[in-house]
Amino acid sequence: MPWLEPVTLRGSLITLEPLAQSNCAELIEAVEDGELYKLWYTSVPAPENMAEEIDKRLGQQAAGLWLPFVVIGNATNRAIGMTNYLNADAINRRVEIGGTWYRKSIQRSGANSEAKLLLMRHAFEDLDCIAVEFRTHFFNHQSRRAIERLGAKLDGILRSHQLAANGTLRDTCVYSIVASEWPTVKAHLSWQLTRPRGD
Repeated sequence: MPWLEPVTLRGSLITLEPLAQSNCAELIEAVEDGELYKLWYTSVPAPENMAEEIDKRLGQQAAGLWLPFVVIGNATNRAIGMTNYLNADAINRRVEIGGTWYRKSIQRSGANSEAKLLLMRHAFEDLDCIAVEFRTHFFNHQSRRAIERLGAKLDGILRSHQLAANGTLRDTCVYSIVASEWPTVKAHLSWQLTRPRGD
């Protein structure tokens, strides 16, 4: 029985559903909002590559390494982005949350905070994870700030870690939240989602 199994995680703002090719058209529409795929330091799929990206993520799921989700906005019942558990390590009960992107118009709406809360709650409380990891490009300052706002701590920077699509070398910032920190992180995220939003 695989450690990571498809699951639907429901919140008040968003629902995380197992990714499928049937999500492709809505994800193309979502990724065109803000054209985030044009940012050189991210790996957001371009519209013409969306079907291939979904196949890639489903292939990693079949190999037991990833569990990909489509993020559905509860207000519209339409796809607003993608996220995943990846680099699953069942023996050491560690998982990374990543490969995440959202349409620009819903950023800073609380959707990302709720998605992270749902994913971490499932990881720590259902999968009994020891640690949950986050990785991002050194130059992706928006992503780094978002990860730090979750309460994750910087474990270190993997220098010249990966080759980017444009041929540059990526320095990867590695963050984590460990099981003993989860109750405090959960309380903080829950508060963030209920406080009045001025952003």
